[in-house]
Amino acid sequence: MSDTKQDNTAAATNLRDKVMEAIKSVYDPEIPVDIYELGLIYEVNVYPVNNVYILMTLTSPSCPSAEEIPGEVEMKVKAIEGVNDVKVELTFDPPYSQEMMSEAAKLELGFM
Repeated sequence: MSDTKQDNTAAATNLRDKVMEAIKSVYDPEIPVDIYELGLIYEVNVYPVNNVYILMTLTSPSCPSAEEIPGEVEMKVKAIEGVNDVKVELTFDPPYSQEMMSEAAKLELGFM
């Protein structure tokens, strides 16, 4: 692998790590666990031009924070140096369930 390709791969990995950190700093206001540990993030892609695509869900379609949470994710990821553009897409397929939570989240919320 050429040095340039290695540098690009390392930069993309570093940017993805920063994106994941930003996502993990977003909390559902009603639950003391970040949205990543809750299992609300289905997909994160960082494309070669540093565009970021995030596919996520909410705990329910009628979630009172339905507009706040995706907006906060977009804002925090856009604030990362090097990010070009961010698209956050909401989906309810598959529907959210407690099985999507990490073990840490289940412990924090008393489900284990």
